[in-house]
Amino acid sequence: MAPNINENNNETINPEQWDSQVVISAQHDQYISSLNIPGEGLDCESSVVLDLNDIPPIPEYTTRSIIDHNFINNETTLSEHSPDTSHDIPLTPWNLVRYAGSIGLLGFSIAIVGALIFTGNTRVARDANPWVALVVTALAIVWLGMIEAQQASLVGLPPVDPVLYKDSHPITYRNAALAFVGDNLDRYLMGRQFMVLIVVFVINQCTSPLDPSVDVLGLSDTVKFIFLDIGFAGILFTCILGQLTTQVNASHQMIDYINNYFALFTLYVAISVEFSGIMHSSYLIQSILSAISGQPISNEPPRTGFTFAFFWGRVIMSLGVLGFCLAVTLVALFNGDTDVSIKYPSITPGLATFLLFFFMSIVGMLEAMQIVFFAVAKLPDDERRTSFFGKKTCGLLFAGNGQNLPGFLIGRQLSVVASFFLVGSFTSLTITPGEGNNIFGVSDRAQAFLNYGFQGAVVTTSLGSISWQLAASLYPVAFLNNPVTYILLCIALTLEFTGICHGAWVLARVQKFVMGYQYDEVYIGTPGERLENDHADKEFGPDMFHLTGGGFLGYVAGSHDILDGPLPFINKEELRVTSDTLEALDAASLSSLSDVATL
Repeated sequence: MAPNINENNNETINPEQWDSQVVISAQHDQYISSLNIPGEGLDCESSVVLDLNDIPPIPEYTTRSIIDHNFINNETTLSEHSPDTSHDIPLTPWNLVRYAGSIGLLGFSIAIVGALIFTGNTRVARDANPWVALVVTALAIVWLGMIEAQQASLVGLPPVDPVLYKDSHPITYRNAALAFVGDNLDRYLMGRQFMVLIVVFVINQCTSPLDPSVDVLGLSDTVKFIFLDIGFAGILFTCILGQLTTQVNASHQMIDYINNYFALFTLYVAISVEFSGIMHSSYLIQSILSAISGQPISNEPPRTGFTFAFFWGRVIMSLGVLGFCLAVTLVALFNGDTDVSIKYPSITPGLATFLLFFFMSIVGMLEAMQIVFFAVAKLPDDERRTSFFGKKTCGLLFAGNGQNLPGFLIGRQLSVVASFFLVGSFTSLTITPGEGNNIFGVSDRAQAFLNYGFQGAVVTTSLGSISWQLAASLYPVAFLNNPVTYILLCIALTLEFTGICHGAWVLARVQKFVMGYQYDEVYIGTPGERLENDHADKEFGPDMFHLTGGGFLGYVAGSHDILDGPLPFINKEELRVTSDTLEALDAASLSSLSDVATL
């Protein structure tokens, strides 16, 4: 019998025993239902796969519908979703409060940083002029946004047949044609990781005060200390404007977002940075870890002859660059010649050195944790809960079908940017060129360059980011069982709960409207629809994405993404139902599913 859909296009069903979230599409040959079955003692959701081979299709009205159970009133609601709204976040009162508070805090942060710049009390404003500092900051934010967005796009498109978007989005196709050849995607990810650090360090030099005592808008010392000296204002607008806003859009609008020459330029720059060999010391770490674990690291044939010599020559050069950058940083710290000695004079050189490595370790753990969480999400529950802290971490992370995983990614992003800003204070030098105190006797021009602290970007990228990502991808369970992982997860979730970064969703909606972006489903359909139309997605290779670092691995264009919220977890056993189930679904009586499913 036909269902009775009310004026809001919602249907209320009252299952007696099933708490479920079902995603139904008439275009799919498999329907997935994440089920939480009472009385079975399960602490994670099982999955039911309804095999529709040789079974009549589900009626038209269920196409792209979501059946979501409300645990409070024990009602289940069926709602229609169209491709152009399939990832929109509902506006709840609590979300509206957080959106408003975050936008207000963002506006205040931009205002006081702008005022600080025009006092001439930042390094770039002092060495050039305030307008240069302001323009450089704006350009750096825009480029950082593209760097972050492009990663979200490029790690989700490899499985998709490029023929589907070759004609409609030719520049996206050119991005894919370059990035998806051999190891180019890993090369891009290596280069973009260094680019992120460099750009954030540039923003830090444009927006951080040199003299904490200078007046800014008559603010109290406490407000200046929090927002300017510590850098909370710069951290907030860098995270919201330069990272989260573009990531939110690019994770669902991959094809539109990189269909421009700015994205193609960014891709070429990232690959060129990797080609320069500055970060090739990370490949040595990768080779060592690969030898220990026995896992492959390349999609290309073994290097021989000139290619072999050129590669390892750059590795040696990179080790020399890393050693020099580390030596400059440590000598300056012990001599008290860094920004941290001016901003926080009570911090001794020994403590400053400890704090530098402490914050780099925090960056490393946060980079590793996102890889670990996505890796262990696919493991059986008994394999990931192997220790006290492993159980605590999984219990918190995957509570309510993984609802805390997207929250962690938001809090993690804010924590990483904060750590980058703090590391910048420890690596920026205060030696005046021309006074005979140049570090290691370098030229005045070299000293002026070192004062900007870019050597810290080299050290942090190699020792505080990529090496941790590589280790985490090979040993995810070991990281999961670390008590520090649980502590950082709690901190990240607390930061996300405050809503200070929720303005990114508002700005993402504005950007989507202004730029005319569409969700990927509009152009290429969902994975199931592509399969139906003989353009099935390719598999993610086991040796792909060694250096992802973006949190979007495993979510192809047009699919349910982590930013949509809770993820379905697939159990080892697939439950198959008969054609009677279709009659039950056609009648919109999900409660009858318990009568035909065999557990």
